[in-house]
Amino acid sequence: MLWAGRMGLGTFGILLVLVHASAACEFGPFPYRATGIVCRMTKPAALLLNQETAQVIQAAFRNAKFPNITGERSMRLLGKVAYGLSNIQVNDLSIEKSEVELRENDAIHIDIKNVTACFKGTLTYGYAGAWFLRLFHSVDFEIESSIDLQINIKLMCQKDQVAADASDCYLSFHKLTLHLQGDKEPGWLKQLFTDFISFTLKLVLKSEVCKEINFLSQMLANFVHDLAANFVQDEDIKLDISLASAPLIKANYLESHHKGLVLYKNYSDIFSDSIFSPSLLTESRMLYFWISEHILNSLASAAFLDKRLALSIRGEDLQVLFEMEDMEVQRQVVQMIFQGISYNDSVARVWSLAHPQISLQPEGTVVKSLVAVEVSIFPAGEEPLSVLYMEKEITVTIQAAYAEKKLILHPLASRTEFKVFKCRADPSGDDPSIRNFLQKMISVVGIPEVTSRIELALTSLMNSKGLNLFEIRNPEIITRKGYVIVQLDFSFPNHLLLDFLEKKL
Repeated sequence: MLWAGRMGLGTFGILLVLVHASAACEFGPFPYRATGIVCRMTKPAALLLNQETAQVIQAAFRNAKFPNITGERSMRLLGKVAYGLSNIQVNDLSIEKSEVELRENDAIHIDIKNVTACFKGTLTYGYAGAWFLRLFHSVDFEIESSIDLQINIKLMCQKDQVAADASDCYLSFHKLTLHLQGDKEPGWLKQLFTDFISFTLKLVLKSEVCKEINFLSQMLANFVHDLAANFVQDEDIKLDISLASAPLIKANYLESHHKGLVLYKNYSDIFSDSIFSPSLLTESRMLYFWISEHILNSLASAAFLDKRLALSIRGEDLQVLFEMEDMEVQRQVVQMIFQGISYNDSVARVWSLAHPQISLQPEGTVVKSLVAVEVSIFPAGEEPLSVLYMEKEITVTIQAAYAEKKLILHPLASRTEFKVFKCRADPSGDDPSIRNFLQKMISVVGIPEVTSRIELALTSLMNSKGLNLFEIRNPEIITRKGYVIVQLDFSFPNHLLLDFLEKKL
């Protein structure tokens, strides 16, 4: 199974949901601190996602609500000079580069170099002096600016969810040049206003831009958390992805531990141990997910309780199962079972009689389940007639992969043990040909057919959550004793961030 996420301020949106700080959270006593899911994002992923920072910074400048700026100053000979800047808007914003640094056990530091922007608006001024009447004038102005931003994002945990504090935000001005009425040449009016307007403007820009960045960071954090929570929920079955313990912030990666408890109606999931060790994950890929065997077992139990582990096979699909080989012996057995009734008038139901048991091993995912199969025919004008019923314990090893935006499940070795066998064509059960045929049919065709249907259903479910919108590269699903590791690289789908910003702002 695959989970994936996003990143904010370009860089820190996804970091906010994948890594939560523990400052404002109290983690429950053991065993509630057991870890079911671990996520590790490495520095290459942070560097890649930092490329999206420009989009967020532009949104912060564009959506900042700049108030009217007013001031007054006493000037020699001129008396008191009052001024006001109004209708301030931002145009022609660009960013030279952005850098991200993971400061160990501290914060995510983003350094944004040379943000150039042109502010436009209206300057109104008035003055009165011994030799002048009181006069008021309005002129259009442009302010050319070049700014560096430094943002330290503190991560806090509130109610087991992330909260981002980006108030540690600094603006350094390399250039702030005032032009009046499009005049690029210095004049007395420009010289009069530039110094004391610039000082006031710097304070307002810092306050409003940093306020907007802080707002966007929290909005992105909430969005990504909701996205992740929705991804691991389907109707009444969901995973608790709240934090199990404090996160780790290293120079080369971020790592967060999540409970991963399955929540389903009155079903209570609990476990008291975790076999995770940091050494199980490397730093060569962008994104890692470590998933406990316990989670897969709990999900299977919830699916069983929700009556999802059942399917019906009829018509042509059923014909394929029972005609796996073109042999006379097989045809005779099939005729005996169906008593001459067409496949189109028959149906096979398969369902799980108990909670499947899942064991993760180096060779793959081992699924052990007690399964019932019933084949019924529908003679014309008569009540449905059960011609075959059997209960069998099936153990199958499955290897999983993800390619071309599809989950691929490949069944390997399987073992079937009949527990109950009832066949209308052989009430005594003395005919070995029927049982031998069914044994072969189950292993050669039946198990791959059921696996294929599960494969399609899970792919459809993940795509409905938006996984197919992400460009996942070279994903690997590696099973080990007691856990599975999903590791991958990815490309960020730029349009998703743009769409989100357009909808929310």
